[in-house]
Amino acid sequence: MDQQTVGILHPGSMGAAVAACAATNADAVLWCPAGRSPGSIVRAQRHGLEPVATLHELLDRADTVISLCPPAAAEDLAREVAEHGFEDGVYVEANAINAERAARIAALLPQTRAVVDAGVVGSPPVGGKTPTLYLAGPAAGTEWVEALFAGTAMRTKVLGSAIGQASALKLAYATFQKTSRVLVALSIGLARAHGVDQELIGIASRRADSYLAEPEYVAKTAARAWRWGPELEEAADMLAAAGLPPEMLRAAAATLARWDDTKDDGDLTLTDALNRLAQP
Repeated sequence: MDQQTVGILHPGSMGAAVAACAATNADAVLWCPAGRSPGSIVRAQRHGLEPVATLHELLDRADTVISLCPPAAAEDLAREVAEHGFEDGVYVEANAINAERAARIAALLPQTRAVVDAGVVGSPPVGGKTPTLYLAGPAAGTEWVEALFAGTAMRTKVLGSAIGQASALKLAYATFQKTSRVLVALSIGLARAHGVDQELIGIASRRADSYLAEPEYVAKTAARAWRWGPELEEAADMLAAAGLPPEMLRAAAATLARWDDTKDDGDLTLTDALNRLAQP
């Protein structure tokens, strides 16, 4: 594969780690710090990303653009890319969005070489973790993305040629994985209110593969709630479109909203998280 220049929009915890993997096979990985948080700047520097002054410069130089941002911003970001002009390159839509939104984004970028629908399943590719980037779309795009991440901690798998397949798989997995952790918080919170939380955890620990046996994950869930809630809203939209009831996921998203002020708080304890859940 000829080395190419990659642009990342924007380097959050997942985006920065994915960009670092892409740097293995790319000439350069660019990002635009304008308007980004101090945390994003630190992550970009840590992973060796090259800053550029404007989004326009990034789009002029990049052969491939990878979009990894909060779900609600994905479509507006793609529209901004289209308005600035991004032609003949590959646009990788890797956000946790529903399949219809992925199709709309592809329609916004008709001049690109290819739009690839992508979904990351797993934790960021650092510290020995090897998530999978599922891909869907035209071969001209999916083959390039596969080559970009070849030999890195980011594994890839092509699902097919239909835009929306990767987004659907990502949200189908998130429907279980994220909602189950919300249920853990509610179960432990209910038991704690009656002084039997340790007994509940003891019961769960004697059963195989029960999230209830991992109460420490409640605090991690709270810290990620700002990202997980919108993702579950996207999944709820997909359930409704498929004729399936979306109410449980919308309720889980509303529960996560009680933790909106704990964004990325690595010091949050189980007690803190449960207290905020009970008294928002």
